[in-house]
Amino acid sequence: MKKKYRLGICSWSLHNDLAEVSQTLKETGLTHLHLGIDTVNTFREAIEQNNWMSTSTMIGFPQEDYSTLESIRETGGIMPNECWKENRALALQAIDLTAEYGVDFLSMHAGFIDHNDADGYRKFCTRIRELADAALEKKVMLLLETGQETAEDLRFCLEELDHPALGVNFDPANMILYGMGDPIKAVRTLAPWIKHVHIKDAISSPNPGEWGVEVPWGDGEVDCVAFMQVLEAVGYTGALAIEREGGDTRAEDIKLAAGRLGGM
Repeated sequence: MKKKYRLGICSWSLHNDLAEVSQTLKETGLTHLHLGIDTVNTFREAIEQNNWMSTSTMIGFPQEDYSTLESIRETGGIMPNECWKENRALALQAIDLTAEYGVDFLSMHAGFIDHNDADGYRKFCTRIRELADAALEKKVMLLLETGQETAEDLRFCLEELDHPALGVNFDPANMILYGMGDPIKAVRTLAPWIKHVHIKDAISSPNPGEWGVEVPWGDGEVDCVAFMQVLEAVGYTGALAIEREGGDTRAEDIKLAAGRLGGM
């Protein structure tokens, strides 16, 4: 890489298995983690002993169903009303734990932003603002992960909320998986809010409304060289977290991605 970034891995890529995460970090020489919030306490001792650094935490929600694009639209993030009380409590606990652990960022898929649904959009903004207010009090920034809407729609929402505790965790593959546009262009659109970045690749579905396919970094439709170049062009200097959520060779694919990034 032309520019020195804090390169690491997402703990859930390796099923939050401490032994496998530890071995993969050792073999790649990486020292940074995007850490699933449920693993903070179990990983804490190893992080301290090995001088690893947590660049962000991440929270998911129990009701989420990723089997189809339609199912995750209905069940994703903080939007389902029947789950809001529980999810609000989980998110507030995650903010507290992130702050206690001394990590700056907490990322999440907050749910689809739909400007054509006025009531739903107001609900989204009200709930996100409440969580962002809580995060601000704890000196934590909430990062909304890209992909579930276009970069333009996400930017409009962030501009309207205009909250100092809201940013973006940019995932280029998600733009392709969800069919939401060109990730290179999206970086420029969202540049002022990008605080954390995933290294993940994908191939789009030939059928609109269906999932694309995640593939190892460099094997898909993300122009990896152009992606690194646009991050540099917009002045991004934060973490790059390798994420691999599919396949049976995740550790090997993470090593492949680390090697390919090192050769750029």
